[in-house]
Amino acid sequence: RTSNFTTMTDEYIMGLVQNGDLGKSSMLFKRYKLPIYNFFLRITYDSNVSEDQTQTVFERMIRYRNSYTKSRAFRAWIYQIARNVKADHYRKNSRMYFSHIDQEKIALTEMPITEKMEQREQNKNLEQALAQLGEEQREVLLLTRFQKLKYAEVAVLMGCSEGAIKVKVPRAIKELRKFYFIIDAF
Repeated sequence: RTSNFTTMTDEYIMGLVQNGDLGKSSMLFKRYKLPIYNFFLRITYDSNVSEDQTQTVFERMIRYRNSYTKSRAFRAWIYQIARNVKADHYRKNSRMYFSHIDQEKIALTEMPITEKMEQREQNKNLEQALAQLGEEQREVLLLTRFQKLKYAEVAVLMGCSEGAIKVKVPRAIKELRKFYFIIDAF
């Protein structure tokens, strides 16, 4: 008897995928496509690139399904794939990227539709402040605050200790606040 979609854990579903039930990968896609897409969008500020990278993550999930171990949280594993896709993309397209992100491009990035104009402005300011952070600081905040990964999971993804992540997050938040309030002042 098969459990229903909402009660199956990611790890259980991935186990089914590993055992050849590739159709079950659509369940994981439904759960993770939007969070993974948003992760990429906040890094690239390009919806087309983010869509392509999201698709690549799920293609690699299928291709490398046998590298998944049940002792590891699926969420951490899928975000490791996402980080690898991001790194591969930047390596292949390094000439296209600059350390400074075009502020007009950020302003054109689709923001969540909200009822209040003030919330929209705050979201825009937050996105612009995030863009000012260095890549590592932006990534550590995206993973811990937006994607809600645990510090231990992020430590594994970033190849450092959990203690290092506990130091990096407050530093990144401090920098984010600095940029946010500078942007908000204008």
